[in-house]
Amino acid sequence: MVALITGLVLLFFTVFAALPPETVGFGLGWGEFILLFLRGGLPILTAFVGLIAVFVGVADLRDKKEAEKEEEEAKKSQS
Repeated sequence: MVALITGLVLLFFTVFAALPPETVGFGLGWGEFILLFLRGGLPILTAFVGLIAVFVGVADLRDKKEAEKEEEEAKKSQS
């Protein structure tokens, strides 16, 4: 319940911070700064996500290879 309330409060603050006070009468007007941050941080974020995806893919290939070896050994031991 605490996580839900915290999430809602943070979402409300995000919307409040991004709203321009000139047009709606309230808000902090940080919208352009938020977009600037996203434009600057997005390439770094995608690089990290891509790197993690490569590591997960390599680990998955190794696991499949190991599983195939174990199956072959199990078949040999049954024969």
